[in-house]
Amino acid sequence: MANDNFFEKVYAIARQIPFGKVTSYGAIAKALGTARSARMVGWAMNASHNLDDVPAHRVVNRKGLLTGKLHFDGTNLMQQLLENEGIVVVENQIVDFEKHFWQPEVRIE
Repeated sequence: MANDNFFEKVYAIARQIPFGKVTSYGAIAKALGTARSARMVGWAMNASHNLDDVPAHRVVNRKGLLTGKLHFDGTNLMQQLLENEGIVVVENQIVDFEKHFWQPEVRIE
């Protein structure tokens, strides 16, 4: 399946997100050279929950909303994981989003 390779590329970037930082679905898509595929990045993150080395909780939407939280076991697990890294979340949104945002490097292949 063609998505497998795309998903692996998404996971490779997600694994680089530093502790205490977050990035967005769109930033990952742009880094992969597929700027319009933010939704597919979301699908990849939803499919990553059996991969312990992919910090899916660090990937949010472009406004800092925890849009992926429904895909975590437990109602507030995504928020708890972020708060454990020192990120404040109020009403499903990251406070000081710009301060915590990590921009992945754009790779030209």
